[in-house]
Amino acid sequence: MIVISEIVATVFIVLGSMVCLFSAVGMIRFPDVYNRSHAASKSSALGVLLVLSGTFLFFIFTEEFISIRLLLGIFFVFLTAPVGAHMVCRSAYRTGVKLWKKTSQDDLRSLSDQLKSFGRE
Repeated sequence: MIVISEIVATVFIVLGSMVCLFSAVGMIRFPDVYNRSHAASKSSALGVLLVLSGTFLFFIFTEEFISIRLLLGIFFVFLTAPVGAHMVCRSAYRTGVKLWKKTSQDDLRSLSDQLKSFGRE
């Protein structure tokens, strides 16, 4: 049973590392701040969650130890990564950072135009 649990934990950790690597490649390859923020928040958060989950499973099955720190780490990464990325993208949009030239849809433009017409911007 311990060997199987170590294999499962190792698979989680290796998958998380690969997702983090893909996130780093996305940070380099994507064209604008909005796409890069997507790569930085969503995929790296998933990678970190997989690594922390694999570590948590390893400690449960091999050491029979439940780590509250790992559970808190999983919770706070799951909670703060999307919120932080949303705030960064929202502030970039509001300060006038241009979208990529091949972007086909801008859902916030009509909303910001409406707010400007009401004098709330």
